[in-house]
Amino acid sequence: MNPTQPSARHADESLWARLLDWQPEQRSLWRRLVVAVVLTLLAAWLRVELAPAESGGRYVTLSMAVAFSAIYGGVPAGLLSTVLSLVLVNFLLIPPLFSFAIDDPVEAFWLNLWFVLAQVVVVGAIGWMQRQNLRLRQVGKLAASSQQRFLDTFEFAAAGMSHVSLEGQMLRVNKTFCQLVGYSEAELLRMRFRDFTVADDVAPDEALLARTLAGEIDRYSLEKRYIHKDGHLVWAHLTVALVRGPGGVPDYFISVVQDLSALKKAETALRTSERLMRQAQTLAGFASFEANVKDNHFRTLGNSHHRLGLPRAEFSGDDLLAVAHPADRERMTADWLDALRGIRPYNITYRTRITGQERWFSVRAEFERDAEGRAIRAFGVSQDITERKRSELEIRRLNASLEYRIQERTRELKDAYDELESYSYAVAHDLRSPLRIINGFAQALEEDSEALTPSSRAHLDRIRGASLKMGQLIDGLLELAQYGRGEMQRKPVDLGALARHMLEEWSSAEPGRSVTWDIEPGLLVQADPALMDALMQNLLHNAWKYSALRKDAHIRVFARVADGQTHYCVSDNGAGFDMARASKLFQPFHRLHLPHEFSGLGIGLATVRRIVLRHGGTLKAESAPGAGATFCFTIPDEPNSTPPSGH
Repeated sequence: MNPTQPSARHADESLWARLLDWQPEQRSLWRRLVVAVVLTLLAAWLRVELAPAESGGRYVTLSMAVAFSAIYGGVPAGLLSTVLSLVLVNFLLIPPLFSFAIDDPVEAFWLNLWFVLAQVVVVGAIGWMQRQNLRLRQVGKLAASSQQRFLDTFEFAAAGMSHVSLEGQMLRVNKTFCQLVGYSEAELLRMRFRDFTVADDVAPDEALLARTLAGEIDRYSLEKRYIHKDGHLVWAHLTVALVRGPGGVPDYFISVVQDLSALKKAETALRTSERLMRQAQTLAGFASFEANVKDNHFRTLGNSHHRLGLPRAEFSGDDLLAVAHPADRERMTADWLDALRGIRPYNITYRTRITGQERWFSVRAEFERDAEGRAIRAFGVSQDITERKRSELEIRRLNASLEYRIQERTRELKDAYDELESYSYAVAHDLRSPLRIINGFAQALEEDSEALTPSSRAHLDRIRGASLKMGQLIDGLLELAQYGRGEMQRKPVDLGALARHMLEEWSSAEPGRSVTWDIEPGLLVQADPALMDALMQNLLHNAWKYSALRKDAHIRVFARVADGQTHYCVSDNGAGFDMARASKLFQPFHRLHLPHEFSGLGIGLATVRRIVLRHGGTLKAESAPGAGATFCFTIPDEPNSTPPSGH
């Protein structure tokens, strides 16, 4: 076999296809007419050159030119070539030129008539064939396009599509179906639909298939589950239609599958959410309701009226007012009308009597309104708060009882405190007379008994010293009692001015001491002037006394802000004390230094504390041995009714 034969056959087929696909209309008319003229003239020249023009074949040669002109240029070119051929045959092929070449007119008529008729038939046939070929090509393109669109629709459809044989064998599947079940196209074409369908869903599907084949129905739809290649279930909505062949014979099934997995998950989530909502409403005692504003009709949702013990699910507005407590009905109506007008939200608590028991409900509602703002419907929740209300009432009762008991206890404590103060004052006052007698007789004994031995005189000195000490202690008790009694009168007091006056007075009294001080300006408090004088007297005296051993003694009076309060402070650089022993610092007659180190009774800081507490303030101390001490106190503008405890 010649290896070039297939290639030559392919070339012939290609040439013939190109000839059939030739479309004269794609070329311009003037170009087609020029080609027709050229072909006709060329055919006439060849006829003259190859054979005598007188022979009858001259028409045949020009007929070929007309045919090729019609093929290339269509009917206009073929007709032009026919006219030009007539002129050439009759006037230009046989000399003398431009003279009629046929002597017999009848012969000339028939020869030219048959030539013209033959060429018109040829040109018409060629034109008709070209139009038919064009139509065939257009129909073929439409058919190919339609088929491609069908294939594209099948292949790229958003839903899974498949063709299934009457026996359930997969014949064709699209990409979406492959993605739905996880198998490749090749794998599915070797399977039946039963192979990847959940076993419980096969029977209903096959029953509907049998009814379709029996002609009872022509299509059906159902929800079913497929088994994905990786094992998980895929919910799908299946629609199946039967395709019949010639004569109505069943041929195959077309299946359209829509993935319902996301929808099923959403439905499951919604059911779970509704279940949890119902449980939450049950636990919270909530009942949901909707109201038709126009009809004044109320309806509980989801049988939630059972949670509230209501007899039925639907009520009229009059029904609700009928079970409401008479004292709450007017308020319920007014609040509902205000909420309808949009004046304020509907959030109300009221009492009812249901099944003979008084119960409390808390109700809230939101309104759906039209374009003009009129309320159409209301949605709300109602909660049984009977137990909470009972607890609140019980708490109020207990609070009232507790408040009464506190008042009684406070009164008792105040009476006891006043009694103790009076007793302390009376005892301290009554002890003065015996002490004066002891001290007087001791002095008289010393003056009248010149023969007393030194030992006896020492005993008398100890008696007099003890009585003097006792007198000082009594004075301290009286001072404490004085500062704990009486009515306070708050006025503006300049602590800085008090401090400056006291320090200048003591400096003049002890010119041998070198003491410097620093007093911050603007230390104003709203307090009792006499008590503030005593307070500053005791704090500054302590600072003056305990810094006596320092050559560079320095006292500072200032204010600082801590915890949102102003603290007024007096500090020194004196002996200081151990903070581990500070628990006894403000107790009467307790001292942190020995008597031979620094004089005093231990009553000054106790007095300061009592004054601060009477003003509703606090008192704190900071110190370290040998590093001085700082005492800070607060004086609130509006003191608490109960003085704070502690330091």
